[in-house]
Amino acid sequence: MISLNRLPLLSAVCAALVLAGCSSMKTPATAEVASSRTAVESAASTGAPELAPAEMAAARDKMLRANQALAAKDYRTAQDLALQAQADAKLAQSKASSAKATEAANKLQEDLRVLREELDRANSTMTR
Repeated sequence: MISLNRLPLLSAVCAALVLAGCSSMKTPATAEVASSRTAVESAASTGAPELAPAEMAAARDKMLRANQALAAKDYRTAQDLALQAQADAKLAQSKASSAKATEAANKLQEDLRVLREELDRANSTMTR
């Protein structure tokens, strides 16, 4: 059993532990929000806003909400939203890269088709 003399000390220790736990959430949340901003900017620079607009909108929205949560000192929500924003930004960037690769492959296929036609035409005039 705890003596009454130790109760104020125990209360102070518990309060210190709670405060330390809350302040330790600030650093990871701040870092995640900064990382989400970088991820969204990176995705935007690859053409994702045009090629994956829904994913970019989601990433930007979650990044904005993460910043608001950080300002409100709701560090857990800020960190969660920042991580979601990063995932959305990476998805947008991947979709943009995929769309560009598909476009390049289609152009290459068309160029090959044209070359085949020219070869067929050249071969048909040579055999006559």
